[in-house]
Amino acid sequence: MSVRRGVVVLLTLVTLSACGGGGTPGAAPAPSPSPSAGVTAEPASAAPTTGPSAAPSNRPSSAAANRQAQAKAFVERQPGTIGLVVRDRTTGTVWRAGKTQATTWTASTIKLAIATDLLERHRQGQITLDRTDRANLDKALISSDNDAATALWNRYDGPGMLDRFRSRFGMGGLAVVQGYDAFWRHLRCSAEDLEHLMSYVLEKLHAEDRAYLVTTLRKVAGNQRWGVWAAGPALKPGNKDGWAEKPVNGRTVWVTHTVGFAGDNERYVVAALYEQPAGGSLAKGAHAVSDAIATYFGAKVPAPVTLP
Repeated sequence: MSVRRGVVVLLTLVTLSACGGGGTPGAAPAPSPSPSAGVTAEPASAAPTTGPSAAPSNRPSSAAANRQAQAKAFVERQPGTIGLVVRDRTTGTVWRAGKTQATTWTASTIKLAIATDLLERHRQGQITLDRTDRANLDKALISSDNDAATALWNRYDGPGMLDRFRSRFGMGGLAVVQGYDAFWRHLRCSAEDLEHLMSYVLEKLHAEDRAYLVTTLRKVAGNQRWGVWAAGPALKPGNKDGWAEKPVNGRTVWVTHTVGFAGDNERYVVAALYEQPAGGSLAKGAHAVSDAIATYFGAKVPAPVTLP
């Protein structure tokens, strides 16, 4: 072979190598490995993701698992019917204790559903919330004002809201208490229903309306600083509580409920319903749901609460 021809061959081989054509010249490139079903392949050089977009472990730490076990045992010791749900919006895990599908009177927790429905309808141009309506929303959520909730219910077709509560907010167990008319004070639901409602607010509501509700639930008046509030100030909780004496099976009993969120970016959705047996009280019920939630999150127990 002449020197000139040898140089041409060498340059050709170098060019093929630089273009990624390794292997046997003329052979078909080896196929890329196919990703498993349901898994998206990523380049090997992709930087690892962090935060909510990553896939954090669904398994709690030993300390968290211990707290959860203690909270579950506490819930199961309470008399009456109690259900507690905590949903981690980052990992997608849902923790439950007690009878989370049992339904009872909603008390004032349903005011959160009323507010959510009205904000959506206003956003869609179906209704126009004026200054008085906005003031009533604040009153209903912050101080749990019943007259404010009734004014909104009567003005904006309260009974017509119920189907949207079920179909849009996921409150499948919501119903009018048998023997009563369709009024916000005559409804029943489960802890699961309230968890679905709060999740809807945080994940599907328009950003401005969500921000309003999150901010408002974080500044509730002293009569609602219990329940989810017991997660502790470090977790920046917000909540809507409900409490009332209601007839159940021929007896008048206390119901003490709470729904809200805790953690950075409202990571945890929390809902608890508690229907006490005869002989219960507002204080017993509020302390029970507060201590259960405080135990779950590792906050102070007995939880410091401010009662209505």
